[in-house]
Amino acid sequence: QVQLVESGGGLVQAGGSLRLSCATSGRTFSMGWFRQAPGKEREFVAAIRWSGGSTNYVDSVKDRFTISGNIGKNTVYLQVNSLKPEDTAVYYCAARTFYTRVPIITWNEYDYWGQGTQVTVSS
Repeated sequence: QVQLVESGGGLVQAGGSLRLSCATSGRTFSMGWFRQAPGKEREFVAAIRWSGGSTNYVDSVKDRFTISGNIGKNTVYLQVNSLKPEDTAVYYCAARTFYTRVPIITWNEYDYWGQGTQVTVSS
């Protein structure tokens, strides 16, 4: 059983930045961030595959968000810059504990999830 603990969310003004963190209790092969705004479906944001460090992003966050991690600490980060009100959502960390050749971008290919951290961007 792998546990994920997220932190770093909060209330920021448009244009501001946050760093979200997700610490895991076990070995993972790929980790990702998803978000869900009220009344909307869960949306892929970013993913990283530990081996090789390849990453993937949804187009709306490219050049603003950066996913990175410290495999020794079993922790993944999401640096979110130039925040916009439409980035407001609960951000969820996800972990895949079995092999993958690429960063996973679909939610149902992850087997563990964090509890979510709220990011609110005011205009």
